[in-house]
Amino acid sequence: MSNFQKAVRRQARLRLALTGPSGSGKTYSALLVAKGMGGKIALIDTEKGSASLYSHLVDFDVLELQPPYTPEKFTAAIKEAKEAGYNILILDSITHEWSGVGGCLELVDEIAKAKYKGNSWSAWNEITPRHRDFIDSMLQSDMHIIATMRSKTETVQTEEQGRKTVKKLGMKSEQRDGSDYEFTTVLDIVHDGHYATASKDRTGLFTGRDPKPLNEGVGVMLMEWLQSGAAAALEHPAPERKYEKLAPDAPPPPKQPVKEPPPADPIAAKKAEMKKVMREQGLVMDKGAEKLKEFEANIGKPVTAWTVADYSSVIAELRTPATKTEPPVTPAPAEKVPPVQPTAQAAPANNPLDEV
Repeated sequence: MSNFQKAVRRQARLRLALTGPSGSGKTYSALLVAKGMGGKIALIDTEKGSASLYSHLVDFDVLELQPPYTPEKFTAAIKEAKEAGYNILILDSITHEWSGVGGCLELVDEIAKAKYKGNSWSAWNEITPRHRDFIDSMLQSDMHIIATMRSKTETVQTEEQGRKTVKKLGMKSEQRDGSDYEFTTVLDIVHDGHYATASKDRTGLFTGRDPKPLNEGVGVMLMEWLQSGAAAALEHPAPERKYEKLAPDAPPPPKQPVKEPPPADPIAAKKAEMKKVMREQGLVMDKGAEKLKEFEANIGKPVTAWTVADYSSVIAELRTPATKTEPPVTPAPAEKVPPVQPTAQAAPANNPLDEV
């Protein structure tokens, strides 16, 4: 029997990376995307408390990480956020784990000098597994992960017509080479206008789109895509295990207990229904974000605090077609038709047979 199965896109957790130079709006954009996704938000801050300047945007909890920025310190913070029950975790930024104080690059230099007489190749044999554990803690987490990375202009020295010149190759994120491959989507943000362009996108949501600043509507759009996949527990149940009989009189092994699916969340169901109705009416991206702000103002509280009744009222309003008041129609005056005058009938012609 073949172990191959039909490929099916399943529901997934977000793995989003935002790269850009200093001042490009990575933290601001990450918070707006997280707000649009909805849920309990945590943020690991290595930028000296800069994230708290945006506390007016959305409710979130922050952990200000202090140096040294070792891989183990990031891994422990991710584990703590998971145990605290957060749905979305923003790591701002993971550049410090690589090139910050006490990050991987500094650790390699210290270990090479202390143990290997300056041989950095041998030191990397110790640092690489520690860095890999940090990356795995992000990829294997049950939370949605949004990570920011600083980027800088990458240059190379070339020789043209006997002259050495410096040529710009574009922006390069300050993390280990190949780190972009670990994420589902990578959005590069520029300083001027804070426009975001996808350098990698497995969702297809940003392919062929013009660069735009990120907002809450992007979070709504990403969440819909993540939840539109097939549920693994329902679509493909795990095959029943088969046990071999060890002896003729050996008792059969106990059956594995079947885990009952968790009860449906009524708020999550209403939220999904509202997003579906908004998408059907073309309320996505900027339009969707503006509409959500309008509903929040009418209800008097943010969408993260809505109840089932709040979602129901919004859905009903979305589904109610706008009625237009038409002016009363005045009937046109009846056209006067002149009376029909009777026409004189011609006398019947004489029948020739009457004279015979």
